[in-house]
Order: sequence, then C-alpha cells, then structure tokens
Amino acid sequence: MTKGLFISFEGIDGAGKSTHVQGVADAFRAKGRAVTLTREPGGTPLAEQLRTLALNEPMDALTEALLMFAARRDHLLLVIEPALGRGDVVLCDRFTDATFAYQGGGRGFDRQVLSGLEHWVQSVPALPAGSLRQPDLTLWFDLAPEIAAQRLAGARVPDKFESQPVEFFRRVVAGYAERMAADPSRFARIKADQPRDAVWNDVLAALSGRGWLP
Repeated sequence: MTKGLFISFEGIDGAGKSTHVQGVADAFRAKGRAVTLTREPGGTPLAEQLRTLALNEPMDALTEALLMFAARRDHLLLVIEPALGRGDVVLCDRFTDATFAYQGGGRGFDRQVLSGLEHWVQSVPALPAGSLRQPDLTLWFDLAPEIAAQRLAGARVPDKFESQPVEFFRRVVAGYAERMAADPSRFARIKADQPRDAVWNDVLAALSGRGWLP
C-alpha cells in the first residue's frame, strides 16, 4: 500500500495558505494519489461545532485551548488517522502549530500546558508509545501582519481572532517562528509576500524536494 502523507498549511489569515491547498490537492491527484482535504478547528461534525464556539464566543485562553484540542482529538480519530491508514494524502488547513501560535503566541498562554495537551491528544493507536502524530510537512505561509490586514480589509465579517489588533498577529507570527525553530526539518517557510505564481513555485519546490511531486 502507498504510504499516507500528512501535510499541514499554516499562517495568519490573509497569508494565502488556503488558496494553495486546492492546487496541491490537484497536483497529487494528477499523480494518482487519493487526497483528503480537511481543516482545523473542524473536519468532523463535533469539531465544526467546537470551531463555531472557539471562533465566536468569549472565553479564557485555557478554555479556548481545551476546545481546540478536543476538536483535534475527534478530527484525528475520525478523519486523519483513517485517511492515513488508507494511504491518502491528507491536506489540513492548520493543525497544532496554529494552537501554539494563536493561543501560545497571540494569547500568551503557557506553552508547557499546550505541550502536555499535545502529547495527550496526538498519541494515537497507530503509533508506538511515546510518539505523536505530527504532519510529515508543514508549509508555513509567512506574511507580515500589516500586509495581511490590507488583504483582508472589507473581505468578510471578521471572527474574534481576525478582529484582533496587529500586535496580536505579530505575536502569532513569532509563535510560528518558535515552532519552526523547534522542529526545522518538518517546516518549509513560504514567503507569502511574493506574487501568487512565485508562492506556488515555492510550494511545489518544497513538495518536490521531499520527492513527493515532480
């Protein structure tokens, strides 16, 4: 059986990550691979309900983090793990790095608590004891918050995260950089302030560099 691949797409809103998820899906399908497209928070009926709460209701940072990880556990067990077991390419619009960036960086929440939740939630039966389910590759679309704000201006009604001030997103970007520094071999940093074609070429280069696409 073809080995499953797990690729996450990360970045602040406006960085353009979601724009390229479909392009990557099409590229893998053209190669004959089955693709599962999903997102976080969300991906299952329960996780989508938790997403609505987390993105719209006021709550403290711990409650927010617990909702994110509860949604992630359901998502892992019902969608991601079965898809990987079938040999699919799983493309996920955000995963745990977003929790460390937004709740850890943006909200300033305790990273040790987040790390404990990460270990509990991402220990899955298919992996050896002590191993965590992490993406095989994380594409981080890195963009200055000021540029992201210009791109999003008037695009839609913002949720409670999108309506945060620029300084919040500076801390989020720093949170992503911190995660990449801790696990550099998993990350490919994509300069998201380039023209769209240049960004796409960098995405393809990251995938071809792993031998996954020509």
